[in-house]
Amino acid sequence: MADPSSYRPKPGQIPDSPGVYKFRDEHGRVIYVGKAKSLRQRLANYFQDLAGLHPRTRTMVTTAASVEWTVVSTEVEALQLEYSWIKEFDPRFNVKYRDDKSYPYLAVTLNEEFPRVQVMRGAKKKGVRYFGPYGHAWAIRETVDLMLRVFPVRTCSAGVFKRSAQIGRPCLLGYIGKCSAPCVGRISPEEHHELAEEFCDFMAGRTGAYIRRLESRMQEAAEEMEYERAARLRDDIGALRRAMEKSAVVLADATDADLIAVAEDELEAAVQIFHVRGGRVRGQRGWVTDKVEAVTTSGLVEHALQQLYGEERGDAVPKEVLVPALPEPVEPVAQWLSERRGSQVSLRIPQRGDKKDLMATVGRNAQQALGLHKTKRASDLTTRSRALEEIAGALGLDAVPLRIECFDISHLQGDDVVASMVVFEDGLARKSEYRRFQIKSFQGQDDVRSMHEVIGRRFKRYLQEKQKSGEWTEEPSDDARVDDNGATAATVTAGRDDLEPDPMAGRPTDEDGRPKRFAYPPQLVVVDGGAPQVAAARRALDELGIDDVAVCGLAKRLEEVWLPEEDDPVVLPRSSEGLYLLQRVRDEAHRFAIAYQRSKRTKRLKSSPLDAVAGLGDTRRQALLKHFGSLKKLRAATVDEICEVPGVGRKTAETVAAALAGAAPSAPAVNTATGEIIEDDGVPPAALSAERGQER
Repeated sequence: MADPSSYRPKPGQIPDSPGVYKFRDEHGRVIYVGKAKSLRQRLANYFQDLAGLHPRTRTMVTTAASVEWTVVSTEVEALQLEYSWIKEFDPRFNVKYRDDKSYPYLAVTLNEEFPRVQVMRGAKKKGVRYFGPYGHAWAIRETVDLMLRVFPVRTCSAGVFKRSAQIGRPCLLGYIGKCSAPCVGRISPEEHHELAEEFCDFMAGRTGAYIRRLESRMQEAAEEMEYERAARLRDDIGALRRAMEKSAVVLADATDADLIAVAEDELEAAVQIFHVRGGRVRGQRGWVTDKVEAVTTSGLVEHALQQLYGEERGDAVPKEVLVPALPEPVEPVAQWLSERRGSQVSLRIPQRGDKKDLMATVGRNAQQALGLHKTKRASDLTTRSRALEEIAGALGLDAVPLRIECFDISHLQGDDVVASMVVFEDGLARKSEYRRFQIKSFQGQDDVRSMHEVIGRRFKRYLQEKQKSGEWTEEPSDDARVDDNGATAATVTAGRDDLEPDPMAGRPTDEDGRPKRFAYPPQLVVVDGGAPQVAAARRALDELGIDDVAVCGLAKRLEEVWLPEEDDPVVLPRSSEGLYLLQRVRDEAHRFAIAYQRSKRTKRLKSSPLDAVAGLGDTRRQALLKHFGSLKKLRAATVDEICEVPGVGRKTAETVAAALAGAAPSAPAVNTATGEIIEDDGVPPAALSAERGQER
């Protein structure tokens, strides 16, 4: 625990002007970012008597080891820079909203030649118009099904579109009039793009003018006695009205507004947002956050506005933003929103009428979301804090382990031995820092030896990076950054064993504050296993001279906790929150290791007739498959057609043709190591039956 007076700036050193400041811990990691109208007055508040500080502020200033600041010209610039740094460094003491669910959006891909209407989740993409979010995907599909009668925009995937263009026949939607069939040239790209724009205009709330235009055309058709066309227009109007009825009218004056409500207690806060367009609720979303800093309702609203509109297109900012409390000061935030939109934005608290009633409804949703979140054991800040305290007490640690790393070994009967490393910070998974390892020194069923190697490699990198000044000279290793499903990163940066780190990962930093990889040590290392695995991990740390990292193991059989050089395990009560957290960490490491081991096994077992062709490497093998599209088409090709593939000579083409002619078209792939037939998923039947018992 650091003494704030040890890094307090000297009197008169801090400027009395707007700016943004950063607190860093002893490892150089940014742990808090803030802005101020007067840096001198704001920073002075952090260096007063610790007893007078809010508990979370006191924790932050005692965790920090230094403070730095950047002066800007205006408060708006400070707001923008604060948002950028929070996104870049992901400081652990800043408010971080996280969605309480993954919301579906209705998306129109205007960045494509033939725009497509589809349901999308996840990060937003440039050039795509989004509407929502919606509570359920089926609600979007019902609305789209009604509107395709009037706006027959393409909804098919790229594969279906390409296939229809090749065969010259549209899909079913093209035959029943719910797609304009641009795949077969029924409509030009320009006309289809205009149709997609009309669809977007209608979804954006400009409905009245379009329906009046259709009604006028219907009347004209009736007067000209074109009754069939008039009937179609009548049905189109009815379909659009039914689609509009699916969104309740809440504001009679066709208002475009976002309503933000906050429900909070001492530890946590929930934010709910209703998106109202054209007087109708078009979408709803919610966030939940731990109040890791001393923050008021005004501060929560300001953070919500930053997250909601910081990455959005300008037209996503409505004319009105209604909030329960105004940011302090309100002028820079209102000016920032107006700049984002390109016109004046009204940021205010509703005082009366329908808007106040709707704000009360949003507030009730926020209260319900907070209550639901409190019931989720793993996400409860109080529960997590109690779990960490129980672990510290049971293991005899001097402080709670804010960062826990867990290691697990996985193999299938001694083959493809791999290891996983998962990271939990403040009791929550930090998936951006997960790592996986291939066991290099040997292959076999020796978990103890594997654990010793993995722990040694991980902390050897920690010592190397601790001594570095930012330069990377060592050769790249097989340790790679991977995603949650165990997929390998697509590329490896030269001289480094993983990709450039994600600036949002909030990890340890170099001199410029950019996140690094293994430089931040854990307070506790957990291994999946008993006394032998724990002893191997402790021995690896001792060999590297690391004595400030605690080690324990969690054995599956009785869920007992083993400590180094202890004959008897520590037995935590079954109802213990500390045991529950250790189980979550161990199970996550096991899941991650199994996913990696299975992916390696699948790649090893899958085979192809082309593998047996002498002199045909991976590059030309992939070129052949890419050129012909499938092994079946390649088998049917002539030698001259195979010669057309770049890099394939006539002799190689003849060898390929002869090899494929001698292979049965439906012959199953065979594992050359064991002779077993491989099923569709690349796993031998025997391995499938033994998988549960033999995988580690």
